[in-house]
Amino acid sequence: MIAVRAERIFDGERIVDENLVLIENGKVVGLGGEAGGEVREFPGATVMPGLVDAHVHLSADAGPGALDRLGNLRVAAQTAGLAATRRALGATIERSLRLQLAAGVTTVRDLGDPYDAVLKWRRDAPAGLPTVVASGTPLTSVRGHCWGFGGEASGPDAMRAAVRERAANGADVIKIMASGGVMTPGTDTMSPQFTSEELGAAVEEAHAHGLPITAHAHALSAVRQAIDGGVDGIEHCTCLTPEGVSIDDHLLDQLAGIAVCGTLGSDRAVVVPPEILELVAKAGTSEAALQQAVRRLYDGGVRIVAGSDGGIGPAKPHGLLPATLAEYVEAGLPATAALIAGTSAAADALRVPKGRIRPGADADLLVVPGDPTADITVLADPTDVYLAGVRLGGSAGR
Repeated sequence: MIAVRAERIFDGERIVDENLVLIENGKVVGLGGEAGGEVREFPGATVMPGLVDAHVHLSADAGPGALDRLGNLRVAAQTAGLAATRRALGATIERSLRLQLAAGVTTVRDLGDPYDAVLKWRRDAPAGLPTVVASGTPLTSVRGHCWGFGGEASGPDAMRAAVRERAANGADVIKIMASGGVMTPGTDTMSPQFTSEELGAAVEEAHAHGLPITAHAHALSAVRQAIDGGVDGIEHCTCLTPEGVSIDDHLLDQLAGIAVCGTLGSDRAVVVPPEILELVAKAGTSEAALQQAVRRLYDGGVRIVAGSDGGIGPAKPHGLLPATLAEYVEAGLPATAALIAGTSAAADALRVPKGRIRPGADADLLVVPGDPTADITVLADPTDVYLAGVRLGGSAGR
């Protein structure tokens, strides 16, 4: 048994009275009491659960045109060969995960890759990396958002078949592009991509396989369609109309029980190219609009989880979640609410025994200087990271 002692413990929901975490066989076995073995001391620090990033794209390298290059993967495979392409993708996935770990992220949910790349990589994944929950290739309409990933489907029967394929490949969750997206020219962020019958068929099939389903939805009309269809989660949930963000009390009531992942956060040191800024402005997905939506949803009692959308471009690098949580606070959420969104609430949405420090939970831990419930920015400088009780050191041992 080992023990970790700090000035305070944030257990995934609140600061608790104890300051000692007991770990055995990769699990938390107790808080407080007698250590009876090695004690690692962190004066002035906070021990908290490892962060959970509920929305990443591990196969995207965060370089310019990252999603476009993934969309051309079939051409790359024909040129370089399938085996070489798979090796390159695997290297990108592992590099992405190491960057996540260095930021204190010990669990991620991958919500979109080409041709189930992450699901295939995961079958022989090396040890010592964050836990990966994955959707495989997202379902999208013909020439819809991220169509180049290979997930186009049209009609209820095709939707059901696509879900069955993901389930057979080991998906933990189904991802559906309910509206258009900023990074796919020709798609519309203000409109749904599927009929209600198509979306309902995907939801029904996912649930028949015991899988949750989450919907990418920027448009208010797509958010409403996803709710009516019975989805378990909504990504972005910007609720866009031509007049801007629109979230009324009735919608807030309808969102009860649905996990909403607001993908705030960006590397503000990155100079965003004018053409990307133009796309964002046209789509209505400005930083101000995204913050407005998250704040309104939080104030309305919606269950908020945190995801960075890491990997999609230079302003969205892997390991961005501390900045995402800081932007939640900037948007008006209390720091404790932001921490919950990035730990226990996200873990619940992912259906994993993580995100909390309590007996029986996986001992994925993060040690940060100071008190993150008072100053969320301390997350940006992790002191220590643990995976299943194994100490990796500051910046994940780098």
